[in-house]
Amino acid sequence: MTKVGIIANPVSARDIRRIVSHAGNLPINDRANIVLRMLTGMAAVGVEEVVIMPENGGIRTQLMRTIAREERMGVSRFPKVTYLQMPVTCTSDDSAEAARRMNAEGVGAIAVLGGDGTNRVVVANAGNIPVAGVSTGTNNAFPELREPTITGLAIGLAVTGKVPCEYALIDNKLLEVRVNDVRDIALVDVAIVSERYVGARAIWKTANFRDLFTTFGLPEGIGMSSIVGLLAPLDRRTPEGRRVRLLPLDKATSRILAPIAPGLIEEVGVGGVETMPPDVLFMPSVSVGSIALDGEREMTFCETDDVSIRLKIDAFRTVNVPACMAYAARRGLLTREATTALRQAL
Repeated sequence: MTKVGIIANPVSARDIRRIVSHAGNLPINDRANIVLRMLTGMAAVGVEEVVIMPENGGIRTQLMRTIAREERMGVSRFPKVTYLQMPVTCTSDDSAEAARRMNAEGVGAIAVLGGDGTNRVVVANAGNIPVAGVSTGTNNAFPELREPTITGLAIGLAVTGKVPCEYALIDNKLLEVRVNDVRDIALVDVAIVSERYVGARAIWKTANFRDLFTTFGLPEGIGMSSIVGLLAPLDRRTPEGRRVRLLPLDKATSRILAPIAPGLIEEVGVGGVETMPPDVLFMPSVSVGSIALDGEREMTFCETDDVSIRLKIDAFRTVNVPACMAYAARRGLLTREATTALRQAL
């Protein structure tokens, strides 16, 4: 049976950046509708079962109510939907545990509803399972903005084998961070902050930023990676990263205005930009501070800690939605012959 996993974070886009900027916050009804649209796309191309992460935010209630109503009406537009049997903590641990369980169940792909942080947690725990991001977070640099119905179609085409892996899946870069023996990852950026505390986790004050490491940075991007996008743009595929040394504004000879969160544009002091080759260790430019992974402070360090950041290429796979749909168009995968009666009527 062809099976897909869905991890829908009910509290993405609810960090402090939503308060200090003008970031959006999708209502639970909209999140449930996104899942329904994805399910429609998956079922249309042969996905038979979808397993979903449980949550207490209300997505499940609205989702199952809609599915039950359509079943009573004799409509069959969705795959079989089941939920993982696991405790709900209402933290990022839920996404991590769901990813591990979906990996153990052998799902063909995992669709992730969230921002950069949710996708990071899933990738870190999903093993070799490819992921497909759907933008519902505060900063959505990693998950591309796209209609969920199309994402569902592409996932279905990929996991059913209708589109071969060499077209359907694509390799991605990530940043590996180590503090002594503790390892973590970032999909988009690692920011070094000269304050040794985690606090509200999400970062938005740029005065104490000292280093920025990115896997990519696009001129139209949002978040810390937008600094790279405006200074020295880098796409997702090129096998290198960027390191930007950041300075206080009163010490910087160069400054840049960067959209570091929706509706929040900050002036940042720039000390220099350099290329990050793969597998080369980089060290922070400060000896004490905290480390933000994809926009959220997760680690701290001091003078006695061994800290390193390095770029890993071909580190995990994602569903290549544009390539899946282009292949489907070229091969006529969504084209059907009209019935004889219909052809005669025409």
